[in-house]
Amino acid sequence: MSTAAHDIVAKLWNLCNILKDDGVTYHQYVIELTYLLFLKMAKETGTERQLPEGYRWYDLEGQTESPLKFYKELLRYLGSYGSTTVKEIFTDAHSSIKKDTTLSKLVTEIDKLDWYNAKREGLGDVYEGLLEKNANEKKAGAGQYFTPRPLIDSMVRVMRPTLDDIIQDPAAGTGGFLIAANRYIREHGNPNSWTKKQKDKYHGNTFYGMEHVQDTHRLALMNLMLHGLDSDPQGAGIHYGDTLSPDGQALPPATLILTNPPFGSKKGGGLPNRSDFEFPTSNKQFCFLQHIYIGMKPGGRAAAVFPDNVLFESNVGRQIRAALMDKCNLHTILRLPSGIFYAQGVKTNVLFFTRGKKQTGNTKEVWVYDLRTNTPQFGRRTLLRREHFTEFEAFFGDDPLGGDASLAQRTETGKKGRFRRFSRDWIAERDDNLDISWLKDEREEENADLAEPPILAQEAISELEAAIAELQDIMQELGEEISF
Repeated sequence: MSTAAHDIVAKLWNLCNILKDDGVTYHQYVIELTYLLFLKMAKETGTERQLPEGYRWYDLEGQTESPLKFYKELLRYLGSYGSTTVKEIFTDAHSSIKKDTTLSKLVTEIDKLDWYNAKREGLGDVYEGLLEKNANEKKAGAGQYFTPRPLIDSMVRVMRPTLDDIIQDPAAGTGGFLIAANRYIREHGNPNSWTKKQKDKYHGNTFYGMEHVQDTHRLALMNLMLHGLDSDPQGAGIHYGDTLSPDGQALPPATLILTNPPFGSKKGGGLPNRSDFEFPTSNKQFCFLQHIYIGMKPGGRAAAVFPDNVLFESNVGRQIRAALMDKCNLHTILRLPSGIFYAQGVKTNVLFFTRGKKQTGNTKEVWVYDLRTNTPQFGRRTLLRREHFTEFEAFFGDDPLGGDASLAQRTETGKKGRFRRFSRDWIAERDDNLDISWLKDEREEENADLAEPPILAQEAISELEAAIAELQDIMQELGEEISF
């Protein structure tokens, strides 16, 4: 993002101080700004025809006596009238602003922003910057599992999306993966030369996602719109729903899935309502993993972020990993550095796999790249950057499918290097445990210190939650109820 865009984002974020003074919580900041920014950006981009007359930026700006009363009526009205996108963004919308003076000051300050430069920088990039700023603010709570942009861009780069793809993110959040895939397609193609058929495919049958938190869904719709992508409840776009319910079964089969599913267990410990899951479990990560390999067309590819427990948990975890390696070619695992997610103690990986065209026996070997051991502790002091993934991308190669020919060209770096190959037979001897590491942590040897207490506590909690989830699954299979 350019200096000008950063400046605009900083000014937008500073408006949150006005909201804070009115008692609006961190969680609501960006939602409140999104409602107002939608109205203002519709005016700036000449797309106010999406909004009913009398309920536009000019009408809000002109309110002097009771602006807050009018604004709350506007939010309610736009939930029922206007374009499909407008109605979806404003469904059940409400404002936490309490004072007329607060709203009037926000309207005035938004109007004073440098909208000429904002449009030149790209309103979509500016809005993405605001979302990232919110995610990086720990008090907001929004960034606990926010996927860092450098990681998203690296995953997209090695998966190489094209206009021919049907791309899906079953845990879409604010749409970061789909936006990055869209950017890659446009930068590596020539949209001006696309035929009508290609343009129809691009808009109507390329980008699909699902998000089950309504406020996050609003942000995702806004993000898509500002990047020139629509969301049709009956077609492409990010849909409001629960992927682990029949909603997820309605998503079309994909040729590319890019995602970072939520961690933890399904609320209440219940099993997902999916008739197509071979291995019912309350563990959300294992449910999403099943959704991904079930939801891909033969030959389709996926890059998905999962925590360490997905690699080593026994019982149903082992069964799902075995099924994954049977149905798909799990060709690469990227062990991610610690500290890139704001939930303390969460260690993660990216799994890269291709749905096999054969029914069984698709994984012959798994390559592991260790970007965790002896790398910096990322966080506010040491930022994760795009160049941290350069070597991994070079080792990965140019084939997003991980085909036999491309794997044969990879170079193993030995026990002291970061990239190694492991045979399927060797993995089977380890009870299909994919938590594979071989490098010695130099920091541990030098310091001989334990991790910080909060990290140890979080790791213990994660292990206990996983154990409880397994016990709940077993009890439900026996027809018994268990509560904690």
